[in-house]
Amino acid sequence: MSSLDDNWQGFSSHDSLSDRDANVLSLVDEEALSTFTFDGLKRRLGLHPETLSRILSRLEEEGIVKKTREGYEVTPKIAKLKLSPARREEQNVSLLQTFLPSNMSIPTLLSELKGRWFGVLRWFGMSENCDGVMLKWITEDGGIQMAASISGTTLNIDAKFLTSNNLDLALKAAYQLMAHIGKLCNTKRSSTHVAYYPSANRGSYLTLT
Repeated sequence: MSSLDDNWQGFSSHDSLSDRDANVLSLVDEEALSTFTFDGLKRRLGLHPETLSRILSRLEEEGIVKKTREGYEVTPKIAKLKLSPARREEQNVSLLQTFLPSNMSIPTLLSELKGRWFGVLRWFGMSENCDGVMLKWITEDGGIQMAASISGTTLNIDAKFLTSNNLDLALKAAYQLMAHIGKLCNTKRSSTHVAYYPSANRGSYLTLT
């Protein structure tokens, strides 16, 4: 248990960290998730619901994750942990790249995409950094993870092949997602200029007049 104890300095000495606990935390850290859903994490890791529920309950008790109405939110405490990166063989493929209209309301776009399902895609979670926001989905079978990255007015849609190399399915899902974004771009709500300003902890969007 010494290696696990080294990777988990936040737990007190009488607590133990299982391999599954460490695997969950490593994935959340690797994906830089600020928020995520139970079902998304379950599909991503292939864990039994009861097993994942116990893991998240322990992490919530330690103050590393916090349950919200939209799922789970990661607290700053995760940054203090020394987590070993998980060894996963995953292929990343860029599927679509385009620009959003300059008058597209990014906050509106994010609110319309977060938590939404598109065809075979199920909502996973979101990550944020100084460059922008990344919205993530995963297929029902957990075989493919999709991500929509928004940085300024640039939109990238990528696929991460986990257990499936079905490029046609990934492309179909990408175009379904893009079709919904296209509809949002044509609504009257896309009427304000928005700039992204990074901060030390979380970026913010400012509506410009």
